[in-house]
Amino acid sequence: MSAGALVLVGTPIGNLGDLTPRAAEALASADVVCCEDTRRTGKLLSLAGIERRPLVVVNDHTEEREVPAVLARLARGDRVALVSDAGMPGISDPGRRLVAAAVEAGHAVEVVPGPSAALAALVVSGLPAGRFAFEGFLPRKGAARDERLAEVAAERRTTVLFEAPHRLARTLADLAAVCGGDRRVAVARELTKLHEEVWRGTLAEAVAWAEERRPPGEIVVVLEGAPAPSPAGDEEVRRAVEAELAAGATPRDAARTVAARLGVPRRRAYDAATSLAADRPAPDGG
Repeated sequence: MSAGALVLVGTPIGNLGDLTPRAAEALASADVVCCEDTRRTGKLLSLAGIERRPLVVVNDHTEEREVPAVLARLARGDRVALVSDAGMPGISDPGRRLVAAAVEAGHAVEVVPGPSAALAALVVSGLPAGRFAFEGFLPRKGAARDERLAEVAAERRTTVLFEAPHRLARTLADLAAVCGGDRRVAVARELTKLHEEVWRGTLAEAVAWAEERRPPGEIVVVLEGAPAPSPAGDEEVRRAVEAELAAGATPRDAARTVAARLGVPRRRAYDAATSLAADRPAPDGG
């Protein structure tokens, strides 16, 4: 590995056995380790048998302030490891601004991949994992929360969210309200830990389960994507084409517009357009 680099290091999300040999090497060889909590990272180093390294707190409150000092270290050739409390730094955790600043300044940025709670929950959920959206934590209240919930409800891909235990029941209830109670969901908690649990069912069932159990621990919610919209019927296509023709569009343009808006084959919309155009009375030439 080259000298003078910011190294993003994935750390275990629960099971110490998931610390890879390469991650341990990166931490052991770092001149300094940037972390969210010195106690947690110090304990990780100790349990992994890694000689304690200088630790710098880089969390939501300190990251912006620490950027210049980290850049100065990189400029003089230090290897700076960046970790979060668990998983990959920068994924709903501090690190994004530091990485962006290092890239902008022309420093090397490396990554040692490791565990991810979002991906672990996704693949164990039983829901489609080929395409997915990661939402992190939803806004807690107000218009921002309502807007994000509406976006999640309309998302066709599987969606992965993080949530705190004390807000889980409310978030599941809000999701049921906008998505419908029959949308499938998986709730994973304490992944890779002794009390790991993955609950699967519908949103309506999940609300009842969460209200009764009030499950503790770190929570990941994996939500089934929105169903494909029902194809437009012949009458809907005809009305849409008729409106475009009445607005002055040619049959070809009307067909293109309606096909894109309703998600129907352009030939189907064009056939309706030409049929309507043929039925329309010729303009009065007098």
